[in-house]
Amino acid sequence: MRRPRTALLVPGALLAALLPLSAAAHAADDPPPVPVDRFEGEVPFASQPADGIFTWGGDTDDPPTLSLADRADAPEGAKVLTGTYDISGYGGFTHDFAADQPAHDWSAHQGIRFWWEGHDNGKKIPFEIKDGGANGEASELWTTSFTDDFTGWKQIQLPFSDFAYRTDYQPVGGIDHVLGLTQMWGYALTLPTGLKGQFAMDDVELYGKADQALHASVSTDAPVYPVVEGGTARVRVTLATTGDKPVDAPVTVTYATAGGTATEGQDYTPVSGTLTFPAGTASGASATVEVPTRKDRAGESAETIPLKLTVDGAKAPAETPQIVIDAHGLPYLDPKLPVKKRVADLLSRMSLAEKAGQMTQAERDGLAPGDIASYDLGSLLSGGGSTPTPNTAEAWAKMIDGFQLRAQATRFQIPLIYGVDAVHGHNNLYGATVMPHNIGLGATRDPQLAEQTGAVTAAEVRATGVPWDFAPCVCVSRDERWGRSYESFGEDPALVESMETVIQGLQGRADGSDLSRDDKVLATAKHFVGDGGTAYGSSTTGTYTIDQGVTTVTRQQLEDIHLAPYKTAVQRGIGTVMPSFSSLDITGDGKGAVKMHARGDMINGELKGRMGFDGFVISDWNAIDQLPGDYANHVRTAVNAGVDMMMVPYSYKDFSGTLVDEVKAGRVTEARIDDAVSRILTQKFELGLFEHPYADTSGAADIGSPAHRAVARKAAAESQVLLKNSGGLLPLKKSEKVYVAGSNADDIGNQTGGWTLTWQGASGDTVPGTTILQGMRQAGGDVTYSKDASAPTGGYDVGVVVVGETPYAEGVGDVGNGHSLSLSAADQAAVDKVCGAMKCVVLIVSGRPQLIGDRLGEIDSLVASWLPGTEGEGVADVLYGDRPFTGQLPVTWPKSESQLPINVGDASYDPQFPYGWGLTTGTTVPRADAGTWKSLAARAAAAERRGDRHTGQDLVTQARLLVQQRAGERMTAAVAKPFADADHLLLTGKYGQAVEKLTEAYRAA
Repeated sequence: MRRPRTALLVPGALLAALLPLSAAAHAADDPPPVPVDRFEGEVPFASQPADGIFTWGGDTDDPPTLSLADRADAPEGAKVLTGTYDISGYGGFTHDFAADQPAHDWSAHQGIRFWWEGHDNGKKIPFEIKDGGANGEASELWTTSFTDDFTGWKQIQLPFSDFAYRTDYQPVGGIDHVLGLTQMWGYALTLPTGLKGQFAMDDVELYGKADQALHASVSTDAPVYPVVEGGTARVRVTLATTGDKPVDAPVTVTYATAGGTATEGQDYTPVSGTLTFPAGTASGASATVEVPTRKDRAGESAETIPLKLTVDGAKAPAETPQIVIDAHGLPYLDPKLPVKKRVADLLSRMSLAEKAGQMTQAERDGLAPGDIASYDLGSLLSGGGSTPTPNTAEAWAKMIDGFQLRAQATRFQIPLIYGVDAVHGHNNLYGATVMPHNIGLGATRDPQLAEQTGAVTAAEVRATGVPWDFAPCVCVSRDERWGRSYESFGEDPALVESMETVIQGLQGRADGSDLSRDDKVLATAKHFVGDGGTAYGSSTTGTYTIDQGVTTVTRQQLEDIHLAPYKTAVQRGIGTVMPSFSSLDITGDGKGAVKMHARGDMINGELKGRMGFDGFVISDWNAIDQLPGDYANHVRTAVNAGVDMMMVPYSYKDFSGTLVDEVKAGRVTEARIDDAVSRILTQKFELGLFEHPYADTSGAADIGSPAHRAVARKAAAESQVLLKNSGGLLPLKKSEKVYVAGSNADDIGNQTGGWTLTWQGASGDTVPGTTILQGMRQAGGDVTYSKDASAPTGGYDVGVVVVGETPYAEGVGDVGNGHSLSLSAADQAAVDKVCGAMKCVVLIVSGRPQLIGDRLGEIDSLVASWLPGTEGEGVADVLYGDRPFTGQLPVTWPKSESQLPINVGDASYDPQFPYGWGLTTGTTVPRADAGTWKSLAARAAAAERRGDRHTGQDLVTQARLLVQQRAGERMTAAVAKPFADADHLLLTGKYGQAVEKLTEAYRAA
């Protein structure tokens, strides 16, 4: 048992007396320490542009709490900075210096140090400093870390020579990649993830005398150099200096091949020598070291040759470069063999640790790149907002290629599979085509268009080097208070199933034969199963009210509503499935509410067994941490339940190590591991990653192209649902003078919603695109705009008020968690003022229905615009009649929140507007009589018997339009229920029954 190490506080004089004479003498030559933070109250809790300390995190629960506390044991002064934390994603705090004051000069010092109260938790704690740039949030980030492996106070010393340039994230894309130290803007500290704890810190200061070698550094052009057996690796060694100044003294680099798994003299010719950069050498000078390898006839796995570099006069590279002789001559490398044989051959060669690595997925933002090879990682991801800097297609491809290069240093050179949440286009990428969210696509009732949106998304995602998309969400949303309801195609499983054509858009043919194309990606059906059915108030995650809660259903309800879309997804060849954070409680099964990541009866039994799913199951973000018991129980429970790959963003080391231990202890079988890894490797082979691991950017020029945006524009137009149109106010005439108002008329951030550049999305000018206002102007409309309707309202023919929600994602957007279904006071005021002054159209830009019944009488035309994406011209197209309104409600529009949940098929059903409702402006509906309905019913029944989908849909649509024309604004429960039921029957191919229901609705109108 290791004894905890406890740091002792001793007076400075006594400490000096205890130092060796040489150290004391050296310390005497050093400049005195320079305070950065004493934490005595001299620096406020504030953010830029002021000087201050502030917290941050991945979501609302992740930022730590901070306070200045009186402590008798404070290493300096009376107070210390202290706080508590419980971080699931990432979180920490920053001290930024005042942005309106000059930056600080730290170049005279050796490093930065501070006192830290250790808890011996073994966690690595990243510490970064901010160099150059305009201010603390537009600087260059340099990072190092220390390990909390002690107890009590200890002074942590971090020499500036230990700091490395952050390659995973830079606020402004990096500046000169040189740690200059002359313009410093502060520091930041990242607290441990997955651990509930507290911390205390004191006395941050600069110490020591500057290391002269700090201003010059030596680097290599890559960390890994794969070479075909018999080829020669060429390692380029480059000198760089602060400010591009020539070096004052010679810099020597002694190199030698040593160690590794390759055999000297047999696999390669050893090399050694010295490179010299004389005094006066300019920054950027380079030289090349060549390492020849030798060829033999035997097939073998990859072998490594480290090239050790010893540098004098400059900072050495952070890593020892590795030459890798590529694996060759082994069956799994032969693309002519069937995938099944390649998988079996590779699996037979892998160690348990290598297999565990393939089952592990890490977040790129929390990754030490060298760990890819050290832990044989199988996958990386970018969570929402986790992007390279700059956020361009080129930077994405370069970043992912860099990660793939690291994987080449593993024994079998198994490529990584990189995943992103491209849930409505490549929404993490700036400049991508952003589609309407799924709820809008559901409103289009256009499966072919859904497939086209998937194809555009796949092409843009793959062109950045990403082969895997965590989409589509095939949830069936049963309660619009859910913060993820806009990720659903609708409340009817039949509608969701019909829109799963998006899978073919993403993946191509169902047999997987298109996956290796440069415009297709592996898709993910999520979240298995029942995530859309959670009960309001059942969530126990933070302040969430419904997301990640409990879905309580009978076995038949589970089959009919929530499992049905997964059967379709499996039939369509879906490559991966993601379980839900939520719990499932099946009435009468005796299990109670069980987290989905633990439900082997559902994952192994239903999905893999009864449905025959042969892809792999990927967990949700840190989802296993929500399972009961200790961490080992989390791991074995999820793996034994059938989860094949674990999304463990920041705890990848813990997961892979624990999984190995569980197998060795016999609590997880090797057969289960082999099944999981076989499934993962199969998809990697199908994607063509073994032959082409690096990005194919040939399609990058099409990202955000006019052709791609045309698809998004069409989707935006078809998603618009016309709920009310008194007097035929819509479409507008371009000759009319139009007064436009409302919070969402000219806000691209609100229009695109959550999951746009960042997880939660943001209001404002966030992404390139066209707002609804801009679209109206581009359409040629005579438009005046006043956001708050404060401009005079006289002299206009019609008003258009665009209102609704601001962005949110997941449980952060749950109703009751800071959100409601009512319009904001400002939006209500804008509607009242404009609609009180003129004829008006109200557009609701939102992820779910908004309660509008109290104002419906004063509104002439009402449109559900959903979240239309970046192409506001699509909304203008239907407003001005360039395209007809054809959208239909994918969810029931309630009268009040007390009605929720309300869904098609409910025994009691009296909504504001029923499921399937949607007026049209493009069709003249003739009057009907008894003969009309009799004819429609007979023809629809005949089409149903023949399986004639086209004719059946056309006949039901005619009947639907007749009901809407007759009902007008007189909606009653007697009309709404059969009307909604008819739309469900239409989607299930029961055309005759659908017309019968619509006949009932017509008679009740």
